[in-house]
Amino acid sequence: MTQAFAQLLAARDWILADGATGTNLFNMGLSSGDAPEMWNVEHPDRIAKLYQGAVDAGSDLFLTNSFGGNASRLKLHDAQGRVMELNKAAAEIGRAVADKAGRTVIVAGSVGPTGDIMMPMGNLTHELAVEMFHEQAEGLKAGGADVLWVETISAFEEYAAAAEAFKLADMPWCGTMSFDTAGRTMMGVTSREMVKSVGKLDYQPQGFGANCGTGASDLLRTILGMADADPALPLISKGNAGIPKYHDGHIHYDGTPELMADYAELARNCGAKIIGGCCGTTPEHLTAMREALETRPKGDRPSLEAITAALGTFSSESDGTDGNGPVRAARRGKRRN
Repeated sequence: MTQAFAQLLAARDWILADGATGTNLFNMGLSSGDAPEMWNVEHPDRIAKLYQGAVDAGSDLFLTNSFGGNASRLKLHDAQGRVMELNKAAAEIGRAVADKAGRTVIVAGSVGPTGDIMMPMGNLTHELAVEMFHEQAEGLKAGGADVLWVETISAFEEYAAAAEAFKLADMPWCGTMSFDTAGRTMMGVTSREMVKSVGKLDYQPQGFGANCGTGASDLLRTILGMADADPALPLISKGNAGIPKYHDGHIHYDGTPELMADYAELARNCGAKIIGGCCGTTPEHLTAMREALETRPKGDRPSLEAITAALGTFSSESDGTDGNGPVRAARRGKRRN
């Protein structure tokens, strides 16, 4: 098992992760509806450029172009038999970029959700989810990833299946969920519930937290909720660069580099150790974030008012931890807590 990420965590007070994958690839010519993972073999130069942009901007860690690289997602493109090939290629390109950086740069193998709903609400069994995540993990491992990184998960059952798969692959891992529904994930998980559930996993991550969601202010409210639950592991904050807006036939995120610099500072003050961007975050944003983390001293925990003053209003009044907002559906045959 590689120890590169654990060693970096031990040596640093904060780690700058990368920014967007999809939105940056769209800027390179990826068409809506196409599988980005195909570019790992069709346009490896463009994927190398994506990774290099994050490294040049100061990222200590970047995610591979493999978010939709599981069999269920690739089946939509008749590529379910190419899981190993496409994930291995994604990591190999990343390994080549990281190894020539002249400093420690971590290659994190991105693993997104299967796109299916776990039982009993859907048809995806735990066993099949583990099988699909394990297949993807082995491809990323073969390509030279330092750590596996499951992201944008809504159901904790799927998160746990990924953890089991990563144990089978004998790889360290991190994982984030997306709290995009009135402070909860789409399946009703709150920030504090995630902390509690992660603590019970048989195979522990090296860090966990939140990514994507709505805006950067909402994400930091989620990070505060996690920090309040006294987590035993480093927290990850990967927020979007503002709010998406439709303009001239394209989706644009309104977050400026200056806003994301403030976000990075606030994320560290909220308790996050691994800080990056998600949708809409470009190398220009990352450069500003790196400068902020290097030049601004760590401050006190910010109030909710300070977060909204810097980053904009919350999308909902509740962060889910007060009992308001969406509620997880009851399991069949079991009493709801």
